[in-house]
Amino acid sequence: MSANLINGNEISKAVNAETAAEVAEIVAKYGVRPALAVILVGEDPASQVYVSRKDKKCAELGIRSEKIVLPADTTEAELLAIIAKLNADPSIHGILVQSPVPKQIDEQKVVLAIDPAKDVDCFHPFNVGRMMLGDFSGFLPCTPWGVTVLLERSGVVTRGKNAVVLGRSNIVGKPMAAMLAAKAPFGDATVTVCHSHTRDLAAVTLQADIIVAALGIPRFLKGDQVKEGAVIIDVGINRIPDPTAKNGCRLVGDVDFDSVVEKASLITPVPGGVGPMTIAMLMKNTLRACRAALKTA
Repeated sequence: MSANLINGNEISKAVNAETAAEVAEIVAKYGVRPALAVILVGEDPASQVYVSRKDKKCAELGIRSEKIVLPADTTEAELLAIIAKLNADPSIHGILVQSPVPKQIDEQKVVLAIDPAKDVDCFHPFNVGRMMLGDFSGFLPCTPWGVTVLLERSGVVTRGKNAVVLGRSNIVGKPMAAMLAAKAPFGDATVTVCHSHTRDLAAVTLQADIIVAALGIPRFLKGDQVKEGAVIIDVGINRIPDPTAKNGCRLVGDVDFDSVVEKASLITPVPGGVGPMTIAMLMKNTLRACRAALKTA
């Protein structure tokens, strides 16, 4: 068996087209344009790329983007003051602080400072708790939400399936497991979360109908750990040295693609799989924030 690719680029285009149409409808009906404020502290090259991509996607979809770039020596108090100002600005619907922040800033304080009604990353305990309790009408974690959309639009049925999530991070692993297990169209799976202390990992993954790899370890999942016909979602984005590449490195996922592709029925590539969906769902959350603000205005 050789897997079919789940094309995140194509599916994200469809999602973004739906978002753009909704944005145009809101502007025409209410005269309000959804707006996202993105704060970048410091000059981390990867963060600069991510912020630029978000800024560009906002422009493509008709969402107003306010990019705030701060020096690396910005104090925690200065950053929190900027967040407070954005919280109070009714024209801003979503606020995102690009991670990581410099060491002098407590990232958890930043998360708690953002108004839950503008927390489009879905990191605030209020929004995380709401999602964990099964309320999916508000913000959802962008990457796990993107994974569920990839599965749904690829015709993958999760109900009654065995799903394994590799990784237990607050950003991907934990919310991903909760969403797959939830009483929802994208859920009803029997979910196992694996991590660095899992014994006999292959014994677990070989029972999985669906595997979501989100460990941050290049090419971790091998073909002999995957059963025939499994659906593989690779969340990992890792740069590894490659002397044949123009910049001396290339992107790979947490899945050893070459060996796993021969066993899986469906698999996401890296790049071009989950990555485009994360930004697409961020735009969806910004749209949800705007709609919620219009109802409470």
